[in-house]
Amino acid sequence: MPTIQKTTGNRAENDALQFLTQQGLRLLERNYSCYFGEIDLIMQDTEHIVFIEVRSRARSHYGNAADSITPAKIKKIVRAATRYLQMMKCLHKVNSRFDIIAIDLNPPKKSISWIKSAFTS
Repeated sequence: MPTIQKTTGNRAENDALQFLTQQGLRLLERNYSCYFGEIDLIMQDTEHIVFIEVRSRARSHYGNAADSITPAKIKKIVRAATRYLQMMKCLHKVNSRFDIIAIDLNPPKKSISWIKSAFTS
């Protein structure tokens, strides 16, 4: 049986995927996982491969959703993205970037923020 966090995470990823698809991005891979870490969504945005970290927060007591990404998490995402590009044999052939979709569920309404080029490799 899935945990509440897993269920909430899946719902947030579904919301992010729907939002980004409406913005014109195309899904390449979901929940890519390797030795180095996991990437929630990998999408194509015209000439860029976009590695997307989806974060959601139900309450703002400890900051918003985007604030929850640590330097250690960024390092894992960058390493996993590098591995993905190596596996696809396009490490030096494509432009890539790292985006964050932050979903804050604080009442009275849900908000989705898209932070493009949130960090660099």
